[in-house]
Amino acid sequence: MKKWNKKTTKYFIFYAVMIMTLSMGVLPVHAEGDPLTVVNNLSNFIFGLIRAVGMILLGFGVVQVGLSLKSHDPSQRANGFLTVAGGIIITFAKEILNLIVGG
Repeated sequence: MKKWNKKTTKYFIFYAVMIMTLSMGVLPVHAEGDPLTVVNNLSNFIFGLIRAVGMILLGFGVVQVGLSLKSHDPSQRANGFLTVAGGIIITFAKEILNLIVGG
């Protein structure tokens, strides 16, 4: 069997101390509260982000319709109304899903 030199011994001792420190310091972590609450909070956060995107689209669509009325451009007006409709649908996506599911 080969003997270790001083440098290898230092590294081994350091490694052993680090492993013992990490394994002795482990504490069990228990989730607090109901896991369904966490899922509901995440769902509310995501639907809040979706609502913000819908509001931005809604505002952009209103501006587009206003500009099309000023310039008398029917294709821009149609795109504006489609953007407004899409913004309304995205803004109220959670409520629409609740109506479909019945919850």
